[in-house]
Parts: sequence; structure tokens; C-alpha cells
Amino acid sequence: MDAVEPDGYTFEMGPIRPPSEGQDRSLLIRTTRNCPWNRCEFCPTYKGKKFAYRRVEEIKRDIDAVKGIVEMVRATSWSLGYGGRLGRDMAGLVVQGAPGVYARGLAPSEDLALRLQCLVAVVDWISSGGRTVFLQDADSLIMRTAELVEVIRYLKETFPTVERVTSYARARTASRKSLEELTELYEAGLSRLHIGLESGSDEVLEDVQKGVTAEQHVSAGRKVVRSGISLSEYVMPGLGGRKLSAKHALETAAVLNEINPDFIRLRSLIVRGDSPLHGKLLAGTFEELTEDGVVDEIGLLVENLNCTSYIISDQMSNLLMEVEGRLPDEKEAILRTINTWKAMPVLDRLAHRLERRARSYLAVRGAMDEGLAEKVDRARRSIESSSADAPSVVESAIGALKQGFM
Repeated sequence: MDAVEPDGYTFEMGPIRPPSEGQDRSLLIRTTRNCPWNRCEFCPTYKGKKFAYRRVEEIKRDIDAVKGIVEMVRATSWSLGYGGRLGRDMAGLVVQGAPGVYARGLAPSEDLALRLQCLVAVVDWISSGGRTVFLQDADSLIMRTAELVEVIRYLKETFPTVERVTSYARARTASRKSLEELTELYEAGLSRLHIGLESGSDEVLEDVQKGVTAEQHVSAGRKVVRSGISLSEYVMPGLGGRKLSAKHALETAAVLNEINPDFIRLRSLIVRGDSPLHGKLLAGTFEELTEDGVVDEIGLLVENLNCTSYIISDQMSNLLMEVEGRLPDEKEAILRTINTWKAMPVLDRLAHRLERRARSYLAVRGAMDEGLAEKVDRARRSIESSSADAPSVVESAIGALKQGFM
């Protein structure tokens, strides 16, 4: 959502949040815009967009706007005879019951669309209990500590129901914060940081221009853990390509063992057509792993993890969403899941991969266009007939489906 003039019923939201925050229906509050680094070759999200700080006063106005929407929804609920109930169906009822707020006097259609987007987001949040908030965009931790503390405290004062406040952060930023600063943020109410580790291999990190070293990852992660803030480290299987697959897995495991984060979240590489890494793929300087190769790499990673983290595959780019469990107790069960997959006949694996990827696409997009639907149907028919070209036909269909993933 682009910056807009505040009108009491709109607030800014950035483009992304972690899957876990979506599952928990967290409120999105934008503290900074876009990414201060924005050079990672695998990530197209903020390319062409300029990083910007937001003033504390702006952020507070957004928090006030959310409060205004909550109060308006509650008042409308009472006026319509629902006794203040704030269920997910209240968005439609508000539009019907308070047209002066959301329709009358609005000329540009985008103004109404913006207000409706904010309304639906807030109703979804309060109907889930209003307990979790995610601070956007890519690196809220880059704010001055005192200002971020002020924002978090104001947020929690405004909404006493808030139990968890989370944010993305870059490891390089976290490594530059003192333990005292991180502890102050924790005491103010910052509950969890999501950090894109991606790899523990300096060679892989340099190849994809991550802008951080393995040593900085360890320094940042260990400080975050010591501060009391819950830490989610994101790992990107496949990021080293064929050439560096084993090194990527082994050195990432070594870094994670040193950090011992609360969560290790797998987010397998998808080479987006609009990412700089796609240019390397076309030029032949980066060779992508097959999906079975990514499964092998995850197995190697898990085999070498010696920590007490909870590992989870909660991102749709992952093929085996079943890879989940507490280490070390459930390590063997996770490895059995991987080995069971690897033992499946080739055509069975192709069929499962195609159906899983199609379901994920539909979960996000709702429907396929005619061309993509035909590509997927052709892939299904090639599997059913045990066609010699089934692997290549299926790979083509899966590649097209994955471009539509979030």
C-alpha cells in the first residue's frame, strides 16, 4: 500500500509479512517503508522502491486510525443490534450500516478501496482477539532504539489486548545493536524477530549479495536470544544451487548450532522471473537444484543440526510441509519423513509434486488462467500415461505454478 494522507480511517500496510503472522491474523503496522539493503539477488519484493523512515508521529497516527476503526466497528455493531460483537462478518455489516463513513462523499474509487482494505484488515485482527501485531517492512530494527521503543509502548498502551509484537530484521542491523538496546526493546514489548539467515556459508551469502557474513549472523542471533526476544531464523534451501548445495547445508547448520534460535523456518528458493538471480539462471552462471535435490539438501541440514530449535516448513515454497518438529527429540522422525519421500517411485513423486504445487497456487490465486490450467492438465495426463517426457512436462508446469506463489 502506498503512502496516503491520513483521514482517520486508513493506515499504511506494506506488501509482506511472515506466514506465521498471517496464520495468526496479526495487525500490520508499517514503521519503515521497503528495504534499506534491497540488493539480495533472490528477492524482487522491494526492487525499484526507495527505503524511507517513517516519523514516530506518522506511525502513531496509523495506530490511532486503527483505534478509530475499532471504535467505529464496535459502535456500528451496537447500532445494528449485534451487541458490540466483533466477528469477521462485521466488515460487510459496517459497510451496510455506516455508508457515510465508507462510501458517501468519496469520489475516487481507490479511496473507497483503501478504506475497505483497512477495514477488513482491522476486523480480521480484532475478531481473532487483537493479540498479535507485526511491524513492517523489511527491517524495523533499523529505527533508532528510543523511537522504536516509543512506538511499541504506544501500541501496547492503545491496545491492551496485544500480547505479541514482532518484526523482520536484518542480521547486520541486529549485530550493530547492543545487548542493552535489544533488552530495552524486549522490555518495551518486542516479542519476536524474524531474521533472514538464508545461508551460513559466506560464499553463498556473497554470491547472492546478502550483505552480511556468517560471523555477523552468529553475533546478531546470539544477542537477540540473550535479550529475551524470541528468534526465528529463515533458511533458504536451494540458495547455493547445484554447485554449493552441500556447503550451503553444512555451514548453515553450523551457524544455527551456534545461535540456537527458537525457530528455524524453511523457505525454499523460488527463482522469480523478476529477480536478479533469474538473470544468472538464464546466463548459466547459476544452476538451480531440482526439487528432489532440495529435499536432499534439507535432509543434510537436519542431520547436522545439534540445537534445541523448533524446525518448521510454514512457507508455500516448501515441497514437504510435513518437515516439522522439535530438535533433537524429533530429528529422526523428520529424517524418516524425508527418506519416505525419497523412496517413492518417480512417477508417484511427480504426481504428488504437481498436486501439491497446484493446491498451493489455488490457495493464493483462487483460479488458474486458461493457459496455466492446460499446462497443468497436460502434465497430469503425461503422468497417467507414463509418458517418457513426463518429467520435463511436469517440471515446466510446476515452474509456471511457482511463479504465482507468494
